[in-house]
Amino acid sequence: MTEGRSRRPGPRIEEVARVAGVSKSTVSRVINGEKYVSERSRQAVHRAIAMLGYSPNHAARTLAGSKANAIALVISEQGSRVLADPFFAGILRGVHAELAGRHVQLLLMMNQPLDGEDQVAYLTGGHVDGALVVSLHGEDPLPRTLHETGLPVVSGGRPLAGGGAPFVDSDNFNGSLGAVRFLISLGRQKIATIAGPRDMAVGMDRLSGWRCGLAEHGMPVDLVVHSDFTPDSGALAMEELLRRAPDLDAVFVAADIMAVGALRVLQAKGYRIPEDVAVVGFDDSVLASTATPSLTTVRQDVEQLGRTMTWRLLAELGGEEKLPQSILLPTSLVRRGSA
Repeated sequence: MTEGRSRRPGPRIEEVARVAGVSKSTVSRVINGEKYVSERSRQAVHRAIAMLGYSPNHAARTLAGSKANAIALVISEQGSRVLADPFFAGILRGVHAELAGRHVQLLLMMNQPLDGEDQVAYLTGGHVDGALVVSLHGEDPLPRTLHETGLPVVSGGRPLAGGGAPFVDSDNFNGSLGAVRFLISLGRQKIATIAGPRDMAVGMDRLSGWRCGLAEHGMPVDLVVHSDFTPDSGALAMEELLRRAPDLDAVFVAADIMAVGALRVLQAKGYRIPEDVAVVGFDDSVLASTATPSLTTVRQDVEQLGRTMTWRLLAELGGEEKLPQSILLPTSLVRRGSA
């Protein structure tokens, strides 16, 4: 009995995960021969198993089948900003609608105080079965890192860092291109833009569409001010544009929430909308229909964006094969009173 108690048990799955530098769930996926594991992680697990002399027991082999029945929605913004922007409310409605009746819980994470490694460790630690990642800034490695650990992940918007993780996006380029073509068809000659942040693909793609539309007609593309998807930043950007070009006759604003601020400044300075300055936004959020005048805007179906992201993640979790790596949702122009 004493000898039996003193015998050291063999290595556990936690030790294999530690040596391989991956999560327990990733080790389990490798043991069970599941598909959604990067080759680098798979090789690391096999090396750790060989080094430790690990022999999977029945409990370890069945660990992968023990699901958390939960997914995470990770929004890389401050909570106060998330709650104030109709875009995020639309995403959340779409995610919730797609999860309805599936008995899958949703974990919402906003601007985590954890550093990157702790965030990855939490998400891959068995708390969730997969993750949706929204509002990425710069070359945020989170989707790529999660993908490499084997955790199914889908990004909302094109990730600048690349890395192979699937994403769902709206057709931002063609949406803004169509907006500029519409303004030119109205006879507008001096078309400015309030662009989105320089470190977000959505801002870059909408700016590229604006530039392309003007370049088609040999028009200058110098009236650009970047903003950060808030009403106040839209107002400040509009003031800057008017200082540089008080005779501008149209402005394409890369988000309705910034267009609200731009409209406020134009009206305060005595410009008539749309007679003097036509304004076109992007999103077709509730702000567009309630603005004064009501806002002509490019419609993206934000709820459908949330639903499609969730469908793509659940399909992968369900073992569906040959899923699209990227999905681009259409946009359309909605004409109202501002243009």
